[in-house]
Amino acid sequence: MATQPTTADSGAPDVQLNYLDGGLDDFEHFWRDRQPWLQERGYMLRPRYKPDWKPSWLGTKKSYTLCEDGQSALVPTILDATRQSDGSLVTLKAIDTEVHPYEVEIGQFLSSQPLAQDPRNHCVRILDVLQDPFDSKKLIIVMPLLKLFDQPEFLTIGEAVALFKQAIEGLRFMHDNHVAHRDISILNVMVDAIPLFTGKLWHPRAPMYNRDFSRRAKHYSRTERPVKYFYIDYGLSRKYDTADASPRELPIHGGDKSVPEFQGNGYTVPANPFRTDIYFLGNLIRVTFLERYRGFEFMHPLVSDMVQADPEKRPTIAEVETRFDELYRRLSWWRLRTRLVHKAENNFARAVLGTMHIFRTASFVVKRCPPVPIPSSPP
Repeated sequence: MATQPTTADSGAPDVQLNYLDGGLDDFEHFWRDRQPWLQERGYMLRPRYKPDWKPSWLGTKKSYTLCEDGQSALVPTILDATRQSDGSLVTLKAIDTEVHPYEVEIGQFLSSQPLAQDPRNHCVRILDVLQDPFDSKKLIIVMPLLKLFDQPEFLTIGEAVALFKQAIEGLRFMHDNHVAHRDISILNVMVDAIPLFTGKLWHPRAPMYNRDFSRRAKHYSRTERPVKYFYIDYGLSRKYDTADASPRELPIHGGDKSVPEFQGNGYTVPANPFRTDIYFLGNLIRVTFLERYRGFEFMHPLVSDMVQADPEKRPTIAEVETRFDELYRRLSWWRLRTRLVHKAENNFARAVLGTMHIFRTASFVVKRCPPVPIPSSPP
């Protein structure tokens, strides 16, 4: 039987550090106070969050910024952990069920069988749900450790196409199951980057370093090690009745606040969340790739239709998927292997990076790496 956790400070270290000196920020106390309980439930937090933590840099000349236990959490409600049963790294997220009453329910639905076995399912899996021991309104969900979708950088047109294909496929899966995400943005599309790394993984707070901060994290390219992309964060998501083909919801702002139908007086007018999802995905592709890199002219007509001001003129996700498949299948293998060139890149950088890419491409061809790196589905 698990011991009821306590918020007492009896186990706190003798030395109390200010946050600016590497100590815990106020929001980190939430995780420190739950560390013993989480450990009993099978999840080990980093040393920083143990009640008796003593900073490793004290008494040395090292800066806390260069120490593993000097790394705080990125956001108050999310923290990485190690699952003790198998040593795998996971992500914990604390959810206030009064603020987001449907998040856990929708996440569990999308993680349930047989949906979890559908190869089109690109929704992050909910591995475990824990009732917070101090607050009956809070739940802590456990998910796989993921990375921002654009880390590390994309190298080729084909690598970007693999993302587009999976993101479109995943959104169609959600819509086919009557779920509107309602908050697709650069922070809510992630990648399972573990296949890219050998040996030690990246540190969640400082991904340029490996997990124990002993050296920089080394990784392969997406072409060499295909990866799978996932949608996360169902805090604003909703599941609709199968009989309601065109639901209406009052707008709610998520990460992308540029939605045309949410502007001005439109914020008080109910809108179709499925059509808004189309805008979100189209705008993500537009801002992240079309406006940043050369070579995506083939995507402009489709993306322009996805971000039209009139929601009813936007294609459905089924139409988006059909049109996209037709577009990318027309691209030659050489076009797909083309290096991503930043629009702001100068001639010197282009020449140097272009030469490096020729040798890299040759190695990809020799290794028989497909130009559009899609991971194989598990049996």
